[in-house]
Amino acid sequence: MTKKIFTYTLLLSLIILFTACEKKKKNTFSSGLTTVICDESFENILNQEIEIFEYTYPQANIIPYYMDERSAIDSLMELKTQLIIIPHELSEAHAAQLKVKNRRLYQQRIAVDAIALIVNKDNPIDELSVSELHDVLSGTVTNWDELWPSKLKKIQVIFDHKGSSTVKYMEDSVMHGKPFGSEVYAQSSNKDVLDIVSKNKNAIGIIGVSWVTADMKGRSKSVAEHAKELQKNDTTTLDFKDNIKVLKIRRDDQPIGFKPYQAYIFSGEYPFYRSMYVVSTAARGSLPNGFLTFITGFIGQKIIQNTGVLPAAIQPRMVQIE
Repeated sequence: MTKKIFTYTLLLSLIILFTACEKKKKNTFSSGLTTVICDESFENILNQEIEIFEYTYPQANIIPYYMDERSAIDSLMELKTQLIIIPHELSEAHAAQLKVKNRRLYQQRIAVDAIALIVNKDNPIDELSVSELHDVLSGTVTNWDELWPSKLKKIQVIFDHKGSSTVKYMEDSVMHGKPFGSEVYAQSSNKDVLDIVSKNKNAIGIIGVSWVTADMKGRSKSVAEHAKELQKNDTTTLDFKDNIKVLKIRRDDQPIGFKPYQAYIFSGEYPFYRSMYVVSTAARGSLPNGFLTFITGFIGQKIIQNTGVLPAAIQPRMVQIE
């Protein structure tokens, strides 16, 4: 009996060793298993990038985790992953720490994301200025009729969740370090923001633009069809989802406001935008490096373009339909 147990254990050990060796051998530019940790506001886009990459390279398996940017950076610094996507480059201090750990650092901008303001489709308001948004977030303005002729009641501001990069952006760029008012609420996801705003006439949601972009062709495509279309040089016609309203935002020194279309993100006329970066410590020829190359290449950038976000490597286009 002991001999049988020994033989079984030895056989199992050999199988595990052989499997590990096979996995190691197959962990190449286009095969193997790896993780990527991504800022939650970019989830909509990364899911599509992974879907097309894995369809193109069937031996590759990318496992995504969606976290706030601080958690993503901590995971990279603790060597729990080799690839993250966040709305800024690493600080010099973090870069120096990775150098001490003998990790190769590569950073590249992959997109310019816009922060959209959305309201219920039955809300009569169409436009806000930056200073008006500041007053709403601070609680100085509390009712819709202070901004626009309306019978609506108290304004309720909805973010994805406390600690998200969207919250941080508004804290830094609009509030300049001042606290939010009492009617600012955090949810658990971007989907929750969309759901609440679509049902609540008093709500205003703050969300990444890719979450509110719609393909105006209205088609449901298979992965194979999507991959084939991405090879073409034509573009998808985009506008915003019809179950919510996307507001125009006006700089305080501008006479008119703009919606977060790609051309206005590129020109800077739409004021709320930020760069998205892919940050890698992966070796050349590895699967994380292969995925990074895909995201920054033509197909990966076109996926970003087709979500309404401005890609870093493709010229912007006007997508508004009058």
